[in-house]
This record gives sequence, structure tokens and C-alpha cells, in this order.
Amino acid sequence: MEDSFIKQLKNILFIDIETVSQVSDFELLDERLQKLWLKKAAYLQNSDNLSDAAFYLKKAAIYAEFGKIICIGIGGIIFDEENKPSLRVKMVGGDNEAEVLTEFKKIIEKHKAGSNLMLCAHNGKEFDFAYICRRMLVNGISLPKVLQFAGKKPWEINHLDTLDLWKFGDYKHYTALDLLAAIFDIPSSKNDISGDQVNNVYYLENDRAKIERYCAADVVVLTQLYMKMNNCALIEEENIEIRL
Repeated sequence: MEDSFIKQLKNILFIDIETVSQVSDFELLDERLQKLWLKKAAYLQNSDNLSDAAFYLKKAAIYAEFGKIICIGIGGIIFDEENKPSLRVKMVGGDNEAEVLTEFKKIIEKHKAGSNLMLCAHNGKEFDFAYICRRMLVNGISLPKVLQFAGKKPWEINHLDTLDLWKFGDYKHYTALDLLAAIFDIPSSKNDISGDQVNNVYYLENDRAKIERYCAADVVVLTQLYMKMNNCALIEEENIEIRL
């Protein structure tokens, strides 16, 4: 592994977020937002002909206007004296979204990389980064520098996106993280739950810990994928630490 790439890896935080609908039942949603959701839902595909309430619970979480963040996984790579990499994953989670986002902001602002800090996510440009920014603004939290887009040229934005890297300039459709993990022979993170089950696990099973484990596993897969995309060996399992 070249010294320049090692230096770059030290400046990257690998992130993944998990989101749920703002409330557990459509009827609990503010009346004004109910009307606006129905207006939006009219343009979304509902092939199963779900009721308004069921469709809200199925789809609302992916839209920052109708969802909220319940946990953020943050992974960083460190190196020993022999430049052997280890991965440390920290989970920031809670039922209070503002507290989750505030803690996340503190972590990235304290990172030793400073202005050289880079964030990496899968489909981060269209989902994770944008979702975090939108929910920070909704919660009255100022954006950290690494998430400030205004006035910047594309190459001035310190974001990495493994989906974008995989496209190689092509305009192909979305490629799932789990699919890329499979073709690169990276162990899957979908052994416990999958993304479409998060809302039910949170509201019906009341098991945020399970969601956080799943989110942390996605951060591990994301990091390993980035290593593979740069022709590097996977980080050995015994050198991966997850702090829930």
C-alpha cells in the first residue's frame, strides 16, 4: 500500500445512516404534513395498492421531509507501526434526532484531518450526505464545513461515493452495496435485517440496537468495498472493532 494512499485513508470517515418515518402511524402525523404526504405519494409507485397509512410506513423514511435519522455509523482506519490497517466503527444512535446529529457533528469537527477530512458513503451524494444536511437544518443545527456545499465547485467537496466510483462515468441504474459486496467476495451485512425492515424493527419491535448492529455492519462492508476498489486487501476481521 503506497504511503500516499495510507495518508488518504487516515483522512476518511466511512458513514452510513438509518432512517425511519417521523411517526409510528400516519394518523399521528401533523394534519398539514398528512396532506403533503398524500400529494407526494400520488406520484410514487404503489404496486401493492397499500393503504395511505401502510404506504407512509413503507416509504416515508427515505424522504428527509417525512423521515428522521435514528443512527449514524462512523468508521475510521488506523495503522500500526508496520502500516497494517485496522477499522474502528463507532455508532451514534438515539430516539432524539437532534442529539444524534449534534453528536455526529462533534465527532467530525474534532477529527484530526481538519479541513482535509473526507466522508465516504455508498450512494452518499444522493442519500446520506443530503439527508444529513436536510435534517440538520430542520433541527436548527449549523452544517459542519465538510457538509457545506454552497459556493463550492464539485472538486472542492470532500465527499467520496462508492456508487459513483463504480459507475466510472456511466449513467447506469443504482447498484446496491450488497451486490457489490457479493461480486468482490465481501461478507454481507444483511444477515440480521435488511433496509426495508428498519421501520418495523424500530416501531414494532422497539429494537434500535438491532438496527445499529446492521448499520455498523454496513459501514464495515462500505470500508472493505473501498479497499477493494483501490486494489487493496480486505482489512482482517480480527482488526475490526465495532463500538455500539
